[in-house]
Amino acid sequence: MSPLLKKLTLFGRTTDLNTHSTLSAADRESEKYYRKRWRHDKVVRTTHGVNCTGSCSWKVHVKDGIITWETQQTDYPTTGPNMPEYEPRGCPRGASFSWYTYSPIRVRYPYVRSALLKVWREAVQQTNDPVEAWKIISENPDLQKTYKSARGKGGFVRGNWDEVNMMIASQLMYTIKTYGPDRIIGFSPIPAMSMVSYAGGARFLNLIGAPLLSFYDWYADLPPASPQWANKQMFLKALTGIIQATYWFSL
Repeated sequence: MSPLLKKLTLFGRTTDLNTHSTLSAADRESEKYYRKRWRHDKVVRTTHGVNCTGSCSWKVHVKDGIITWETQQTDYPTTGPNMPEYEPRGCPRGASFSWYTYSPIRVRYPYVRSALLKVWREAVQQTNDPVEAWKIISENPDLQKTYKSARGKGGFVRGNWDEVNMMIASQLMYTIKTYGPDRIIGFSPIPAMSMVSYAGGARFLNLIGAPLLSFYDWYADLPPASPQWANKQMFLKALTGIIQATYWFSL
């Protein structure tokens, strides 16, 4: 009999009303699955990047290279006798970050709209030159309509990194050659959240001569509101995050 069915035999009517506990001869074999869930080999100190400044410190429990669970680290430097201490500092979303990491719906591969990928492959096969292939797609109204009319309708298919990287590079080279590098713009992630991503993207745009927008330019109505007239709010928060992140990385 399976452990689950054994447990089901415990549910039944009792005539003993003189005690609050019952001694059962049934084994506790099924509990091993619960105990295995919380076992770990080592504890790693890290933080989470869930669109925040990543200023919280976490203890991540790892078993066989797999994240099992997370707890908050509580050894922040003191804020002084007149201020409340930080801990606990982590957020619920950070505490569940391991489930995002191993989620079956996490995007792990490049996806391209099938209508665009089809015309791209045909153009590359026709010209054997990726830049010329993108030129054909961009300057042909019928081909443009083919993939632009498919926007907003889903239809994404999995591509491979070499093919997608070649497509992106061809678009950039065609735009620079035809219109100039200043027609290419980009914005960065929050520097305090991902300094490597920020520096990589900013340096790339700098090298090709393209302008870089502030990471703040995609925050809906916040840019033309609070910081512009109050000279504070999120910029100060981002600066604080950079200082805190620099401190933790220097430990």
